[in-house]
Amino acid sequence: MGLERPQAQTAEKPASTANGEVSEEDVWNQLRQCYDPEIPVNIVDLGLVYDCRLINKPEGGTKVEVKMTLTAPGCGMGPAIAHDAQSKILSIDGVDEADVQLVGIHRGTKA
Repeated sequence: MGLERPQAQTAEKPASTANGEVSEEDVWNQLRQCYDPEIPVNIVDLGLVYDCRLINKPEGGTKVEVKMTLTAPGCGMGPAIAHDAQSKILSIDGVDEADVQLVGIHRGTKA
């Protein structure tokens, strides 16, 4: 299409908090570093992320669960985008598990 993907900002690991807790803001900031390779807009600004939950595990650490969708049915890049999101979430200090699920198809509005 002649569009170039904007240079991703260098995603530094968010600083650890004194109590080791992960914030939802840290997760959203990492998700903003994930781009649909065909559209030069991140998955958060595209409205593809529907749910983000942080679960403090009893044994310590944090599990992050994200539900996201794709811009078009049959998008072959879905698994790659989900893996990129998962990798970025796992780079956050204190996160030791990340589950990114692809659900439904983006229709332009949230239900």
